[in-house]
Amino acid sequence: MLNKFRNIFFLSLLGGAIGIFSLSNVYAKEQLQIVTTQTIFADLVKQIGQDKVSVKAVASPKYNIHFIQPKPSDVRAVSNADLYVNGGLDLEAWSDPFLEAAGKPQLFRNGEKNVDLSQGIRLLKIPDHPLSRAEGDMHIFGNPHFQMSPDNAKVMVHTILEKLKEADPANVSFYEQNAKSFLTKLDEKISEWKKLCAHCSGQEIINYHDDIEYFADFLGLKAEQFLEPKPGIPPTPKHLAFLEDYIKEHHVKAIVLPTYYSRAEAEKLANKIGIKAVTICQGVGELPGTDDFFSFFDYNFQQISGALQ
Repeated sequence: MLNKFRNIFFLSLLGGAIGIFSLSNVYAKEQLQIVTTQTIFADLVKQIGQDKVSVKAVASPKYNIHFIQPKPSDVRAVSNADLYVNGGLDLEAWSDPFLEAAGKPQLFRNGEKNVDLSQGIRLLKIPDHPLSRAEGDMHIFGNPHFQMSPDNAKVMVHTILEKLKEADPANVSFYEQNAKSFLTKLDEKISEWKKLCAHCSGQEIINYHDDIEYFADFLGLKAEQFLEPKPGIPPTPKHLAFLEDYIKEHHVKAIVLPTYYSRAEAEKLANKIGIKAVTICQGVGELPGTDDFFSFFDYNFQQISGALQ
C-alpha cells in the first residue's frame, strides 16, 4: 500500500527541493547535525549527545508514521546532516526516496552515516510464510514498532553511541558518560514501570493496529485482536460484531490506540460493553506531558495500569 506512493512522492519532493541544492553544504558547525525519522529517536540522540548535537525529527508524532510526507526544509536538513537515524526495516517507507532526493549517498540505507536502529533488536512477528496482498499491509521483516519497548532502548542507545563516537572522536568520553547515565536511569525506571503494571501481566487488550506488540511483550500482555480486520483496513460492522463477542468471552478490559486513528468506533464499542478506550502514544510529544523518552513511557504505563485495574 505504501510503495505505490514512492514514485509520486520522490518526483514531487525532488522538484520542490531543486532550489535548495544550489546552497552550499559547507559551513562551520559546532554541533553534529543529526536528522531522525521519529521523535523518540531524536530524544534518544539528544539524551546522549546533549549540547554536542543539533537534532531534527522529520515525522511529527501527531501523524501516522506510515504516511509522512517530508517537506523541502527536511530535504535541506538531511542534505546537511552528519548522521541520519531511522528505524530501518519497512515502517518508514518514505525514508529511502526522501534520502534519494537529498542526494547524499553516505546517508542512504546501509551507508556509513545511516544509523539503523533495528540493528540488534529481537524482532517479533517475523513472517514464516510468503506474504500476500490479501493479508493487508504486512511487514516483511517482522513487526517494526520496536521503539515501544523500553528494553529495546538499551540496544538503540548502544547503536547511537557508537555512531556518535565515530562521527565525533573528540567527545567520546562525553557521549559514553551520558549513555551510562541514561542507562542507569532506564534500569531504575524499568523497575518502577514493571511494579506499576505488575497486575497487567497475563491480561488481554484489543488495539487498533498491530503497533504495540513490543509494549505488550514488555508487560506480558496478550494483544492478538485488532479493530482493523486486516492491517490497514478500517473497522467493518462485521468485524466489530465479532470483537464485541470476543471481548465479552475473553473478559478484555481495554481497547488501546494512538491519537491519530479515529476513536469513534473504539469508543462506541468500549461504551457498549462497559470497558475503557485508552490512548497509548507511539511518539514522543504525541500528547502534552510526553515530551521526552521517560515522560512518554510514564504516560503510557500509567494509562495501561489504570485501564487494567
